[in-house]
Amino acid sequence: MKAVVLTGIRQMQLRDVPEPRVEKEMDVLLKVEMVGICGSDLHYYETGRIGRQVVEYPFIIGHECSATVEAIGSSVTRVKVGDEVVVDPAVCCHQCDQCRMGRENTCENLRFLGCPGQGGGCLCEYIIMPQESCFPTAGAITLEQAVLCEPLSIGVYTVKCAQMPDGANVAILGTGPIGLSVLLAAKVEKARKIYVTDKIDTRLEAARGAGATWMGNPNHIDIVSEILTAEPPGLDVVFECCGQQEALDQAFDIIKPGARLVIIGTARQDRISFDVDTFKRKELSIRYIRRQNHCVQAALDLIKSGQVDVDFMITHHFPLEETQKGFDLVAGYHDGVIKAMISV
Repeated sequence: MKAVVLTGIRQMQLRDVPEPRVEKEMDVLLKVEMVGICGSDLHYYETGRIGRQVVEYPFIIGHECSATVEAIGSSVTRVKVGDEVVVDPAVCCHQCDQCRMGRENTCENLRFLGCPGQGGGCLCEYIIMPQESCFPTAGAITLEQAVLCEPLSIGVYTVKCAQMPDGANVAILGTGPIGLSVLLAAKVEKARKIYVTDKIDTRLEAARGAGATWMGNPNHIDIVSEILTAEPPGLDVVFECCGQQEALDQAFDIIKPGARLVIIGTARQDRISFDVDTFKRKELSIRYIRRQNHCVQAALDLIKSGQVDVDFMITHHFPLEETQKGFDLVAGYHDGVIKAMISV
């Protein structure tokens, strides 16, 4: 089968690799249809690592995908051949301490698509996933929308973990696909006002169309002063979605005492810092999100029901043969890109 393989920093090749086969009774052989380019994929593409997860070349990345069931193991009942499915890229062990606590997203033996040391990715024609990772769409959503169930599930989980009070005023710092997914989920949960920031004006406009109350570019205005003028007590929840120290500093300034800061952005540096005096004086709570937990079906249902519209995030399509062109576009934030899709 064909696969796009990382061979070095910013280096990719289209290669022929062995096709996977159904071997276990709960295996599902999936024909990959669409793959979304995610920020974490870019970390591996541009730097070869995320924290302690270091790529050993050659390696296939990619974890956001939709697929069609090609074959199933003898005990599979959830899907049948021909079904279009959303793919949850995480496979937990169900045995470790974390799994027994209901924290499968921090499973001690987690295997994740396209994660070094865990599993190869989905930038290829076929993958094997267990039945539990396959969520049939019943044709109710498009293949592109099915890809976006993965980032939307992170948005749903993030807002759930934020424990927003009724009628909360919130900020989302960074409006890439994850920040926009948090915005959509916050709207569903009846956030009263949603302040968003980003350094890319086209993404701010996308956030406006998705229901943001106020938009600000920190390159052009003092967002802390502007937000605190509108909300003198500060905000009930702040979501940091870009992995930038600058954004974390701004979050500490605009959040009210006793409130919750939720971090989703993946920082490129190994350490981030906080103003200890502000942290203590405001008695803040901080939650750092690890992917999602049991929210894929919820995300699928939100799209299927029409409660959220994710189509505006899809800005570019590339064939498998032009995957590197797509990665370079997204890495450079060119041409108003939000989510680029690879058609396998």
